[in-house]
Amino acid sequence: MAAGRDLRGMLFLLVALVGLFVVWRDLRYDFSFASDLHQTELARRKEVVTTTMTSIAVQMQTETVTEVVQIKQEQTPTERASAAFVILTRNKDLKGLRETLAQLEDRFNRRYNYPYVFLNNEPFSDDFKARIKSVVSGECHFGLIPNEHWSYPDYINQTRAAEARKDMIERKIIYGGKESYHHMCRYESGFFYRHPLMDQFKWYWRVEPDVKFACDIDYDPFMFMQKNGKKYGFTISIKEVAETIPTLWNTTMRFMKENKHLIPEKNLMDFVTDSKGGYNRCHFWSNFEIGDLDFLRSEQYSAYFDYLD
Repeated sequence: MAAGRDLRGMLFLLVALVGLFVVWRDLRYDFSFASDLHQTELARRKEVVTTTMTSIAVQMQTETVTEVVQIKQEQTPTERASAAFVILTRNKDLKGLRETLAQLEDRFNRRYNYPYVFLNNEPFSDDFKARIKSVVSGECHFGLIPNEHWSYPDYINQTRAAEARKDMIERKIIYGGKESYHHMCRYESGFFYRHPLMDQFKWYWRVEPDVKFACDIDYDPFMFMQKNGKKYGFTISIKEVAETIPTLWNTTMRFMKENKHLIPEKNLMDFVTDSKGGYNRCHFWSNFEIGDLDFLRSEQYSAYFDYLD
């Protein structure tokens, strides 16, 4: 019996050390835009560590030792932002999307129950809707993208566009020949927030099928952004493939020159320019993004998108 208790004691000591490491690691994790979390939030996280370790110590002092460690339960949030997850997807993405949503619910949304907006350029099937609803806690909205938002504007020469795609294929430019990819990029840049289903929301969080959520998200990013005056958040910034954007920088410079009244004095030009004032090819991936819809609806953003379009 004594040997058994000693073995169980050593086992719980190991569990305690591993648990402490995992929680310590999670304390270091955060979104790139949330590096200045309130001290009260950090204190709350430390309390979780203390509660966890105390629970393990109490169990080790008792005669009966179990393998279950009680972790402090999260309280149901008392406030929520006017926000939704936005997912551009297709019926054939169902399996990967369900797996992603199950993780998102487990890591975050089971405590907050934020709604979802699913958008598709083709009608969602009844099976898709039913099986998606079965894995999420928030209300689901399914929307059809208007054809004019997923096609060529009248002023685009489609013959020239096809020739450009063919040229990009020959030069092996990533996604260059995929017509649907071009439509998707344009839609995500200038139209998803104009869909009527989005009118009721102020904040959005973009989610894609097949992404993974490896860590618990133990605070509300929407409320953090709202309370701290943040407009946009992202997780990855890398070098752009120059061949995919041959005219973007020069066009942007012309826009800024012609619309000086729309450019704030305090801006992020240093983030995207090199020592000579040219584009340093730094860009953030929007596959994950979280932002203020009022920013996208603003005169400044709309004017810039229309200019590029």
